[in-house]
Amino acid sequence: MRRFTEGFHGYAVALFVCLAGAGLFLLVTPQSREEHIPRLDYTITVANFGHQVPYGVWAPRQDPPGWVPNSNRIAKGENGAQVLYLGYATAERQHVMFAQSNERPAAGFASRMANSDKATGTQQIGGVTWEQRQREDKNQRTLVRVLPDVTLVITGTADWPELGELAAQLQQRPQG
Repeated sequence: MRRFTEGFHGYAVALFVCLAGAGLFLLVTPQSREEHIPRLDYTITVANFGHQVPYGVWAPRQDPPGWVPNSNRIAKGENGAQVLYLGYATAERQHVMFAQSNERPAAGFASRMANSDKATGTQQIGGVTWEQRQREDKNQRTLVRVLPDVTLVITGTADWPELGELAAQLQQRPQG
């Protein structure tokens, strides 16, 4: 037995046993080759946010085709303002986040969400003008719309047409 467990022969046998065990484990473990992005319903979060803020909340009428809502939360912004975040995986499997807040100054909120304070252009979506901002080094594009009572920001790695798809779906819900 001692000859079997010593030297190169013993090492080779031990290595073979380990590799065989790993191979057997991989063979019997269930594996999925399909993409799975968890879908999270944001309707309760939007409703709760609507009860906390003094303005009508903006939310998508429906999700753009092929998009998967995968995160949502309410957080505290600057100066005690509430911020609603809705995250998506787009049809092209890029990330997009929709954020809204009545934080003042509105430009500070928009700049923080966009990681930039410089407008690079505008985009017309459904008859409404959105300001475009871009951070090349972060592969981040942002649409900003500042309204009297709330600032809307759509940002992420998606291209401009995909960001516009979400902007086109936004509608204001009644206050409360």
